[in-house]
Amino acid sequence: MSRFELTRAALQRALDGALQYLQGLERTAVAPKVGRSTLRNRFIKPLRRKGASPEKVVTDLIADCDGSIVGSSTGRFFGWAVGGTLPAALAADWLVSAWDQNAVLYACAPAAAQVEEVVGSWLKDLLNLPQRASFALTTGCQMAHVTCLAAARNRLLAKLGWDVERNGLRGAPLIRIFANDQRHGSIERAARLLGLGTEHILAVATDTDGRVLVNVLEQALRAHEPAGSAIVILQAGDFHTGAFDNFRALISIAHRYGAWVHVDGAFGLWAAASPLYRHLTEALNTADSWAVDGHKWLNVPFDCGYAFVADSEAHRNAISHRASYLTHDREARDQIDWNPEWSRRARGFPTYAALRQLGRDGVVDLIERSCLHASALVSRIGSMPGAEILAKPIINQGLVRFVAGRPDASEEDHDRKTEEVIRSVNASGEAFFTASTWHGRRVMRVSVCNWRTTEADIDRAVAAFQKLLT
Repeated sequence: MSRFELTRAALQRALDGALQYLQGLERTAVAPKVGRSTLRNRFIKPLRRKGASPEKVVTDLIADCDGSIVGSSTGRFFGWAVGGTLPAALAADWLVSAWDQNAVLYACAPAAAQVEEVVGSWLKDLLNLPQRASFALTTGCQMAHVTCLAAARNRLLAKLGWDVERNGLRGAPLIRIFANDQRHGSIERAARLLGLGTEHILAVATDTDGRVLVNVLEQALRAHEPAGSAIVILQAGDFHTGAFDNFRALISIAHRYGAWVHVDGAFGLWAAASPLYRHLTEALNTADSWAVDGHKWLNVPFDCGYAFVADSEAHRNAISHRASYLTHDREARDQIDWNPEWSRRARGFPTYAALRQLGRDGVVDLIERSCLHASALVSRIGSMPGAEILAKPIINQGLVRFVAGRPDASEEDHDRKTEEVIRSVNASGEAFFTASTWHGRRVMRVSVCNWRTTEADIDRAVAAFQKLLT
């Protein structure tokens, strides 16, 4: 067989396997059915001296993965905050691998660079962010945080007379990060990666829903020295409750003390695109940087995140690189000036395809429909015997817990009951949920991000709980 025929046979087998998987989503269990030992035995094979045909490799891979794929593509997956993949985005992602472009310079991936430029403009428009802001398409919100906070580090230290890109952090003025006491772990990881240190993250008290208390932040900033060396991190969508900080008040206070304001909008920033939920993001666009995922609510394939920075000069200074062996373009946008990765997928294509498939109205429908489904899940499950609602969805996230049916039951008993109910529902294959700890109690998170989710999916999930609880 020719090289092309070998490639075609492998791709055809992959297509057949993918279509079979997608066609069976309605019937397949959402949680994996194959245990670790079985899975391990399937994959531990001797690496033979002679290789196999591409088609056989793909065929074996599909067979060996059978029963072990987490059904996050289904409309009945409500764990963590994971979206599915829109058809146009999936197809575009296949092309990304086929074209195999290194989307780091215009010179080595012209179409990818141009599409990425368009995508950045569309996203800023949809999310009501300043058009002057620079942007980056990253691997996810984790690296979007790193990108934005690298820009913050650059600007804050430059204003204090320190060139951090040249001199590093040894001897530099201390930067402290003020973040809420319910913050996502990606903030800690970003601080570690940037050398800012988790010891210098100061927890700011929040209300019962996870919103930063305005007076507490002001008191903390007033006591901070040196002035102008603080980063304040606010949330657009708490990952437990979906709550939004009071951006108008908090950003105004932070800027009064010379702080850089970064918004963690992993999924919640998409509320800015919806007429129904846009009020939650009022004044959010006056911050200094923003991070959001594409592989959550926009339903593009992993991996995809977006970083936006109002101070494009600080962004470029923190990230950009020049070398004689690189071919830089004087007019086009070179992604290496804005992205931390050097070798990177052309992830702008799936986002471009997703936004074209949805259009403005489709984005709005996806957001608002997900919020309705989340509300229905929480209210219907939470009203069952032995269940209680801890947080009604503000957008697409909510909290339910399950209580042990004994008058003398302890909090530990309720925690165990919650874990038990989640495990049982997941084991049924009808739906998939995940647990978390919120205010010291184990809870079930309800998260709806998938474009496939329908009322029928909600009914199936509710029925699984009814069977178990009643």
